Amino acid sequence: MRIAVDAMGGDFSPQEAVRGAVLAVKEKRVHIILVGREQEIKKELSGAAFPEGLISVVDAREKIEMSDHPATAVRKKKNSSIVVANRLVKDGKADAVVSAGNTGAAMAASLLNLGRIPGIARPAIAVPMPTLNGTKVLLDAGANADCDPKDLLQFALMGTVYAEAVLGLVKPRVGLLSIGEEETKGNRLVLESHQLLKKSNLNFIGNIEGKDIPVGLYDVVVCDGFVGNTVLKLVEGVAGALFKQIKDVLLSSPRTKIGAALIKPGLQSLRSKLDYTEYGGAPLLGVRGITIISHGRSQAKAFKNAVTYGMKAVEEDLIGKIRRAVEHKPEKKKDKS
Repeated sequence: MRIAVDAMGGDFSPQEAVRGAVLAVKEKRVHIILVGREQEIKKELSGAAFPEGLISVVDAREKIEMSDHPATAVRKKKNSSIVVANRLVKDGKADAVVSAGNTGAAMAASLLNLGRIPGIARPAIAVPMPTLNGTKVLLDAGANADCDPKDLLQFALMGTVYAEAVLGLVKPRVGLLSIGEEETKGNRLVLESHQLLKKSNLNFIGNIEGKDIPVGLYDVVVCDGFVGNTVLKLVEGVAGALFKQIKDVLLSSPRTKIGAALIKPGLQSLRSKLDYTEYGGAPLLGVRGITIISHGRSQAKAFKNAVTYGMKAVEEDLIGKIRRAVEHKPEKKKDKS
């Protein structure tokens, strides 16, 4: 399997992308194609030990910055690392692409080069969410700030296929994020989406409130990209603040430091469950190719795990399964009356 990695994307490029590639080829039977400024990448590779022939470099002189306008940059910087990486997938020279760069540019490059799966109106970012009941998925996490009810129905369908194929969940429970559990609660988008989901063949359980997400009551949480991205950033911020407060308290006195030493393994285990690097990235569902969008602060471990998620999606034929699910359409249940 061949995974193209945008080596110039992210806050720590190309160092961490290269380190992640080395980790990946040591653990997995995968060929990593590092895309970016060849001289810089080869400098980082020099001295690294990895199986011969499993890492190659494709030169791409341009880089899309986080401050660039995504669509404009993708059109103007045709030799940028993210655009070239997507072209490798389009041309059949790579099976998936991983990028920790400008999220909008990663989406635009995938849409322009790979196109949408027939029948999908809007692709969505599906973020794996750690919960008390295992890993779940939330979408859309930022691809579409404005949506209509049919978009949310498609998000639920794609999220269900992803949860089954990649996360291994059986008959995933779908919840619609709202301000109350009652189907009469929510704005117009939520109210109309609830009715569509209720009539669909998906395993729709009903509305879900924000407090229910960390518990893991639902397997697929559906919302528009504006709400989803806000939830994602809030969860990240709360987790970071909570661990900082715990650390400050545990290190506040000699007695608490002794307690900290005793519970350190448990805290490390908890942190790993909440750490985005464990998941590597989020797939952009709805395009005709596997695109994994990673956190801008991704380091080697996150890149390695993003490659692993990309491989899993390819192995499980995620694109084919979404395409077949769309063809069968989930819109209506049989009328029992």
